[in-house]
Parts: sequence; structure tokens; C-alpha cells
Amino acid sequence: MNYEEFLETINTHKSPPAGLSVHSKSLWLDKKGDWQAAHDLIDQLDDPTSAHVHAYLHRVEGDLWNARYWYNRAKQPVFEGSLQEEWTALVKLYLA
Repeated sequence: MNYEEFLETINTHKSPPAGLSVHSKSLWLDKKGDWQAAHDLIDQLDDPTSAHVHAYLHRVEGDLWNARYWYNRAKQPVFEGSLQEEWTALVKLYLA
């Protein structure tokens, strides 16, 4: 699935499409407005990719201290752009 197809599913599906990684599912749920479900998918995972998405989700929540903690766990710099720019970058990165 490419980025454009992923975006289309947000408008046409009630739940994440089959075959997405947990990271892409989390980002999909976030875009649908279900932050809690997005966070619940990632919260207990300990890999760097999950930590990266987790950092973004805490940035969305406005908990910048916690977001910085997760960026550090992911070995990623704190994202300096808008939330939309970060969401787009993460989707493109983790769909690949």
C-alpha cells in the first residue's frame, strides 16, 4: 500500500485495513481521531519504531516531556515541524 492509498482508507474504512503494521495501524487510528486506541497499540512495545510513533503520540497529546523521553528511546531527534508534517513523515517512513 502506498501513501495515497493509505490516506484513502482513512476516508473509506471504519477500521484499519488488513496487512498494516502495528505502527501504521496506530497512525491510522490517530488520524481517525482515536488517540487512545492508537496509543494502546504502541504503549507496551519496546522496539525503536514503536518508540518513535509513541513519541509522536505524546506530542499530539501535548505531553512534551514524555514525547522527548520516547524520542530518546527511539534514538530520534525531537521533530520540529507541525504535527501534520510529522504524521505524514512517519506514515511514509513506516509504510515502506
